[in-house]
Amino acid sequence: MKKEIEARLLECDVEKTIAKLELLGAEFAGDWIQIRNCYDFNPIKENSWIRLRTNGEETTLTIKEIENTFIDGTKECEIVVSDFKTTDELLNKLGYYARSNQENRRIRYYLDKVEIDIDFWPLIPTYIEFEGECEEDIQEVCNKLNIDYKSLVTLDVSSIYEHYGYDINKVTNLTLEEDRKNKQYNLSKIISKI
Repeated sequence: MKKEIEARLLECDVEKTIAKLELLGAEFAGDWIQIRNCYDFNPIKENSWIRLRTNGEETTLTIKEIENTFIDGTKECEIVVSDFKTTDELLNKLGYYARSNQENRRIRYYLDKVEIDIDFWPLIPTYIEFEGECEEDIQEVCNKLNIDYKSLVTLDVSSIYEHYGYDINKVTNLTLEEDRKNKQYNLSKIISKI
């Protein structure tokens, strides 16, 4: 399984972040609504689950395992599948049923060797996820964005919800609010403020 090197900045200023990324020449990769189903193993394995996710362009099936809460504490094994609905049906036939259906919006940029995702989730403030090949790459990008690297957290999505007082494992359907799905950002206005 591949180790993920990732960290998150909670409660980001979306407009400022996008403006800084644009000014630094970051590559815009997409703006998607993602739909995911999460499945428990049978029998249940603590800190491990199966995720089926689509952004309308690509659908992936992933096994996630959290070993620890360090920047490299999550492992994943992921494959691209051709169809969300058919893969869900296949998992059901194998005895795996979605414990939750989740929806979020993700705006993705690449800067240097780092994937930068601005994630909008229901009920909680927007955050930024940084994923890179090594911790130093993430530190360098944070410096360029004037983000204090020490303010990043290595919480997974469930732990972020817990941070805000929600038990995501008790919520079976997380649907993004319409205003957060469709909000447009006027970059020329934002950039002129910086």
